[in-house]
Formats: sequence, structure tokens, C-alpha cells
Amino acid sequence: MPQVDPRRDQSVGTVLAKRAAATPDAAFIVSDDRTLSFREADLESNRVANAVEGLGVDAGGTVLVLMPNIIAMISVWLGLAKRGAIQVPVNTAYRGSLLVHVINDSAADTMIVESTFLERLGDVAGELEHLRRLIVLDQSGDGAPLPSALAHMERLDFAVLLDAPDTARESFPAHHDLKAIMYTSGTTGPSKGVMITHAHAYTYAHGGVDLMDLVPGDVYYAPLPLFHIAGQWACCYASMIAGSTSVITERFSVERFWEDAKRFNATVTFFLGAMANFLARQPEQPGDAETSIERALVVPMFPDVHDFGKRFGMRIKTTYGSTETCSPHRMGWDYPNWKTCGKLLDEYFEARIVDENDLDVPNGTVGEFCVRGKEPWLLMAGYWRHPEWTEKAWSNLWLHSGDAMWRDDEGYYYFADRVKDSIRRRGENISSMEVENEINLHPDVVECAVFPVPSEYLEDEVMVTVVTKPGRELDPVDLIRFLEPRMAHFMVPRFIDIVEALPKTPTGKIQKFDLRDVGTTPTTWDREAAGIKVKR
Repeated sequence: MPQVDPRRDQSVGTVLAKRAAATPDAAFIVSDDRTLSFREADLESNRVANAVEGLGVDAGGTVLVLMPNIIAMISVWLGLAKRGAIQVPVNTAYRGSLLVHVINDSAADTMIVESTFLERLGDVAGELEHLRRLIVLDQSGDGAPLPSALAHMERLDFAVLLDAPDTARESFPAHHDLKAIMYTSGTTGPSKGVMITHAHAYTYAHGGVDLMDLVPGDVYYAPLPLFHIAGQWACCYASMIAGSTSVITERFSVERFWEDAKRFNATVTFFLGAMANFLARQPEQPGDAETSIERALVVPMFPDVHDFGKRFGMRIKTTYGSTETCSPHRMGWDYPNWKTCGKLLDEYFEARIVDENDLDVPNGTVGEFCVRGKEPWLLMAGYWRHPEWTEKAWSNLWLHSGDAMWRDDEGYYYFADRVKDSIRRRGENISSMEVENEINLHPDVVECAVFPVPSEYLEDEVMVTVVTKPGRELDPVDLIRFLEPRMAHFMVPRFIDIVEALPKTPTGKIQKFDLRDVGTTPTTWDREAAGIKVKR
């Protein structure tokens, strides 16, 4: 009998089938609504897989998924993976042109959507090129009728996905088959669809097992969105591999976090840097160190992270990763300082830090982090429908991360900055270009420049410097209200400056580094100081 390489046995369906056979009644996902055992997850995902096949969804076909953090989202993710369909999760904050771009670029004709998002689809119905069928999950109980602008589309109830037989699949996709297209934030242009193989997703998720020492009995509470790799893979998929339990909640809440952790008896968590910082700024309480959480991943770290861990009785570590590059670094619980993201996992990856000409730079020198796998399919398979982006990213046979790093003589890596012109706000990557495109649509705006400024909560805040049309005056509050329905809430600028001209190069390109160096000034309008809240 031929030997089977376990590293090739990495499809979602295979991993779940093995886990369901080993610990069928153990809790896989828990939420306020229900608990999903590994056996139930296996059977429900069989139904979804069989149903979408019956609806004519081909293996290798794309299916959009626009759903909140609910257990039904887990069943959809697993079922599409078993069928061999390519899941395209959509950021639940997207609306307007950002939503149109992802839907059209995916080329999917089917979307599985929760009913509260139908109005957003109706707002852009005339711009949708391929979408023809909506499978609607109605949690409101009112029947979730389609907006009139979507009347031409086929509407099916979500029940059709769970009414199909739970017959086990005869085979699963191979480790090199595409599992998902995960859209990035579009840091250097339009959002890019990263093609993810089953092996890539497994490698990322297994990294979560290694990083957090996950074992059966652990309860992983990470209030992260399931349309992100961190929520779907680092937590839920990692729990499936390890045989531990994942908790899903609607969203992160400073007020509810410790209450939820106690209620679910969580032992492990994942903080985006801003989340940990928000919690660290809360007044100290006598029982802070009595939390059930033993281990926490904090990405990125912040200067007083050791005090944060001591206060709440947790061991803490960090890592580096992206949708394209997987998570190629590891560290132990004892590490030299809070700035490092660990050493390269050189069993599976090799890396370089290079200058603008792809030449290696010495240790201690900042350059672009480039990586490639020692085995096939560990990193992204390319950008969906854009071979020119793929070719550029894989320049000289190395995947260019777009992130600046340096390495010390002991082999520890340190994240320095973003090579790409992006903004990182409270866990969300934001494309300055996409924000600028919307601001420039305002009738009083000639041009603008969007850039990051330091936030008191770690990471960045969004700032824009605007040039108005001659004779026009721009009310910052009016600009905010103009932008609210056009973009995700986290993209709306906090700081606004209005100037007569932007600094430019001789060729007419805006010099954002000048604006970043100046940052906020006494004349800068601050949305939060003005008490203006942005609707989600």
C-alpha cells in the first residue's frame, strides 16, 4: 500500500472528516445561539456541499458569501470547501463601489447573503455584471423580500442548503485546488483577490495551532470577523485541526470582552493590537488577573504589552502574516523584546530582505520582506483574474510582501513599516486610494491626499488633506455625512485639513511623505473631538 504524505492531506473536508470521526460530540463552535459539534459540522457541511452541487455550482466556481459572525457562516464555508467551490467572503462593512468591485471581480453568479445586507445590494443592483442568484438567510422572520432593484434575480431561501441529504462526499478537493478568494484591502490600488489553495489555508491555520499550543479542551475566543483570515483560519480552522473549541460573537466589545471570556470559559484569545490597547486603557480592577484566558496572540505588539499580560494573567506572543504570505514566523513564549515578530519557520519557508533592486541588505538594515515556500502551494497561488499583478508580486521568483522589515544577527525579524501606501486602523487595512476616490466625488473637492497619522490607540488613524474648488467652502461634517453611505465605517477619515494646494513632485505626483511628516496641526479638524459619530 503506498505511503500517504500527511502534508498532502490538507483539504478542509479531509481534516473535518477525521476530526468528526475522532471526537464527534466535542464542541467545535459555540455562540450565544447554539453549539456546533464536530459531527454536526460534518453533516451540515455535507448538506451544503450536496445542495450547491444540485444547484449547478461547479467545482472551481466562485460563490460570494456576505454573512455576519454566525454559525451558519461556518457551515457555508465548510460546505463550499467540500464541494470544491471557491468561497469569496465579503467584508460586511463594504458598500457602494467597494462592494461592486468585489462582486464583479469575483465573476460569481451566486451569493449566499444574510437578509440585512440586501438593501446594500439593491443600492448597486444596476452595476452588478455577473450576479444572478441570491440564497438568502432571513433571521428577521419577515420573509426578507428582495428590494425592487433586485427583482430580476433568482431568490432562494437558505433552507435549501440545509434540506439536502447529509450523504458524505465521495471525494474532496486536492491540497493544490483553490479553496477561496480572499480580497485584500487594495493597499496599492483596487482590492486584489488572493487565490488561496487548501494547502495554503491549512498551513496558515496549523500555524495557529503551533503558535498558541492549541490542544483539545482549549476554548479559543477571538471576536474577529469570519470574512478575515484571522477569524476563519487562525481561530476556527486552527481549532478544527487541534480538536479545540472556537467561540464566535458578533464583534469585539471592550465592555463585553471579559464577561464573554468568563461566560465561555475561554483559555486562548487573539487580539489585534488596537483591541488589546483598548482593554489596557480601561481602569484596573481587583480581579483583572483572574481571567480564564491563559494565552493570547497580540498582533502587532505594543510597548507595554508585558504589563498588559501580567495584569490579566496571560502569556503573550505575536507573529507576522498576510493573506498572500501565510504566517512564516514563529516565536516561543520567551522572546527578546516586544518589537520582534519571531524567527523564520525555515522548515517550510525561506526569506530575504531586499532593497529596491531585489538585492539582499545586511542584517540590521530595513528592506522589503520577500518569502517563498520550500514546498508547493504554501503561499498564494496568485491574484484572481489579474496575472499582471501576480507577475509583479512574484518578481525574481520571490513573493514580495510589500512590508518593510529588518533582521538581527540572531535571526529575529522586526516589522518596520509598510512599503505600500496603506493605513492600518483598528485591525483593518485601508487603501488610501479607495478613500481618495470617494472624497474626490464630493462637489466641493478638487483633489485630496489620504494618509495615516499615529493613533493614541496604536496603529493608525485616517487623515485627509483636501483642496477645494475655487470659491467653495467645505464643511468637514458635510464631508463625513457624504462619505458615510459610500464606504465602510472604519475608512471614514477622523482628521481633515483644508489647504490651497498639495505638495507635489515635478511630474505632478502628490508627496504624501511631506503630509505624513507634518501630521495634525492646530488647524486640523478632529471628528472625534467634534463629537461626530460614524454609523456602522
